[in-house]
Amino acid sequence: MDTVLPDVSTTEHSPSLSALEWVGMQGIDLPIMLAEPGYRRTLHARADAQVDLPARHVKGIHMSRLYRELEHLADPHAPHDLTPHALRGVLDAMVASHRDCETRGARVRLSFDLLAHRPALVTAGLMGWKSYPVEVRASVRNGQHQLQIQVKVAYSSTCPCSAALARQLVEQAFLTAFGSQDSIDPERVAAWLRQNATVATPHSQRSEARVQATLPPDAQTWDLFALIDTIEDALGTPVQTAVKRADEQAFAALNGQNLMFVEDAARRIQAALRGRFAHVRTHVCHMESLHPHDAVAWAREQDHDAQ
Repeated sequence: MDTVLPDVSTTEHSPSLSALEWVGMQGIDLPIMLAEPGYRRTLHARADAQVDLPARHVKGIHMSRLYRELEHLADPHAPHDLTPHALRGVLDAMVASHRDCETRGARVRLSFDLLAHRPALVTAGLMGWKSYPVEVRASVRNGQHQLQIQVKVAYSSTCPCSAALARQLVEQAFLTAFGSQDSIDPERVAAWLRQNATVATPHSQRSEARVQATLPPDAQTWDLFALIDTIEDALGTPVQTAVKRADEQAFAALNGQNLMFVEDAARRIQAALRGRFAHVRTHVCHMESLHPHDAVAWAREQDHDAQ
């Protein structure tokens, strides 16, 4: 067909003359090749891509041009590693492709699950896959780039208040059983503990931390594993994958020695990341087993933290 197809986005003017902050698409399926030190894997991502539209008279942007620039990251014949450098190139190309719209800025958000192979706590050779939801946010405005990463980390939290109350009940039960005796054989005490140490147990729950950090504009890697590992080390009780009884026992010991309120968790994360990542923002949620509601806390890097 030689028929010229109409393109009203370029031949017609906007009926109401006004600039638009962002225009584009969201929820685009995209395979990405994530490259981090020691890690290179194809992942399924969802992409949002937009440019600004400062030209008040332009009716619409060119959606297909944004799609085409994103497609460079997912070319099945020559896939590009998703690095900060590659994403900066996509942003610059998105802006360049919309010169006729007077575009000066572009942004991309990628959401995907980072798969990591994690070892068991104790059992040698036992490993399992853990998924970490990740968001990568990149933008450019007048040639100035910004990069942000966000990760979600699941962990276990045991309530300090509940633990203290449980210990008191165990203590009272012990005194009831042995308080009238002048001396007690250690084996009898051990046998009593095996049967009665759980006369009361503290409540614990699956919890999650969402942590956002800003990378330098010229960053060469995303540092996702560095961020995740630092968060898990700070919390001390990340959820496990494959376990045998010895691993489950080790996890119980970690929880018992690592009591934390939601406030403790947020402060630990912020302290661990201080000086390692910039503009850190943390949101933690303890999905209560005692209550039908959740306990939450937010924290962000204060001015004195960055000094």
